[in-house]
Parts: sequence; structure tokens; C-alpha cells
Amino acid sequence: MAPAIHIGPGEPEHLIRAVEEGGGRPAALEEAEGIVWAGPEDDFPELPSSVRWVQLQSAGIEPWIDRVRDTPDVQFTSAVGAYSIQVAELALGLLLAGVRGLNRYARAWSWDPHDEGTLQGSTVAVIGAGGIGRELIRMLEPHDVKILAVTRSGRDGTLPVERIGEIWSKADHFVLCAPATDGTRHLIGAPELWVMKSHSWVINIARGSLIDTEALVQALASRIIGGAGLDVTDPEPLPDGHPLWASPHALITPHVANPPSAMDRDLAKRVTENVRRFAAGEDLLAPVNPDRGY
Repeated sequence: MAPAIHIGPGEPEHLIRAVEEGGGRPAALEEAEGIVWAGPEDDFPELPSSVRWVQLQSAGIEPWIDRVRDTPDVQFTSAVGAYSIQVAELALGLLLAGVRGLNRYARAWSWDPHDEGTLQGSTVAVIGAGGIGRELIRMLEPHDVKILAVTRSGRDGTLPVERIGEIWSKADHFVLCAPATDGTRHLIGAPELWVMKSHSWVINIARGSLIDTEALVQALASRIIGGAGLDVTDPEPLPDGHPLWASPHALITPHVANPPSAMDRDLAKRVTENVRRFAAGEDLLAPVNPDRGY
């Protein structure tokens, strides 16, 4: 029998189709076995005892951690890995733009060539080699770079997080793809920035809390590093008049690595697959681990 899946808030048409394509049956909350939730945590309803699974629309699940811990009998799944291509695409775009000096040329009012760098032959540290990080590494292959990948466990030849201190002076550039947890807060601060190379670019498409913003502002003003490409900031939204807006060495996009149209498309794909797995009693994609925080 098709599992009863409640879709909320508002029952978006693309998610109704996704549930049906996965073999599920859209249903009222009171009879639901699973929930596909495309809204904020604040609007999330109280769960009836029949619910065994909740699919979230986001990859980052910081607002949901308490909820997950308070309902241990319900399996939450995130969208980790669903949006990897488009987020990695923006990470690569920010990195290339920074290394090639587009931050300065886009602001220029006169013809003023500079001797900018090139990505080719550099060493790029990818911090967090999950879905986004792995996709970025694939995209970097044609650029003839050396990769230093850091993961929590050091799997598949990557560097374990316990050895992350080794990368700050070794790599030319850094891309943050790690989740926001207590352990990753201010992963990059003054001690890390001040040992980077003067041409280094730091790219953050993960969460703003991974960088100490005050330390980054000082590093950019003092020309300690080459620059920063930020799709996420702390605070977020970045207030008007913040020093980062005025820095010629910063490239800032307003958390748009995952455009809504692409998000709808790829979330629907994830929903269809997880509904299929739920109906078949198979392991679900991207189960949330509250102890790890993602």
C-alpha cells in the first residue's frame, strides 16, 4: 500500500508530484506516516504518533537539531547532496573570480591592468568533502590544481579534521564546504588567516559562522590575504554599511548558491527517491545525525 505522506506547508505542486512519482500518497497530517516539509522550523506542526519519517528541504539543519533530538523515534532526513552541483558551481565561480582579480576589475572606472594570479598549478584546500566538496573537486580537475581535502574522519585519503592545522600555510586557496556545528564555529579566525599566503582567497559557501567575521575584516584591510568570496556571512543578511561591503578584496553574493528554481527541481528529485525508499523499507538518503549536528 502506498505510504501516506503529508506535504507542507501549502502542498506545493512540485512536491505533490514528487511524492506520487515515488509511490507515495499525499495525505492529511493526521494520517501521515511521513512528512515532506518545505517550510521553516517555527511553522512545523506537532507530529502525530503515526509519523516515522520527516524530509527537510535544507542541507543545513542547525534550527532543527533540538526538534530532532526531542523526537528520537522519527527519522529526519536533510537535503545533503541534493544541491551539490549548483553550490559547487558558485564556489568555483567565486574562486576563479578572486584569483583572476575580477573583484577589482568589476569596480574599476578606468583601464588599469594588474598582474593577477591564475588557478592553474595552485593548491586548493577543500574543507568538508561531502557532496558539495566532492563535486567541487571534480570541477577543479581541468584546472591542474593540487587538492587538499579535509573530512571529519580522514576517509578516502583525505586529511582528518584533527590535522587541519597543517593546511593553513600549505594551501594557496581555501573553500569551506563544512556543516555548521559547535566544532566548526570560527574554523577560520585570526590565527588561521595570519599564516595564509598573501595571495590566498577564502571562499565560503557553507555557513557564515565558519569564519570569524571581525578577523576577516582585519585581514582584508591589512592585506594579509588576497581576498574572500562569500555567499554566506555572519551576521546574515549582512547589514548595509558593514565593512565587508566596502572592501575591494571581497566578493559577496546574498546566499544565492542554490537558486529557488534549481532548489525546487532537485528537492523534488530527492523527495521522489526517499519516498520510494521509505515505501520499500530501504535506507533513506541523508539521515540526520543529531550527535554530529548534520
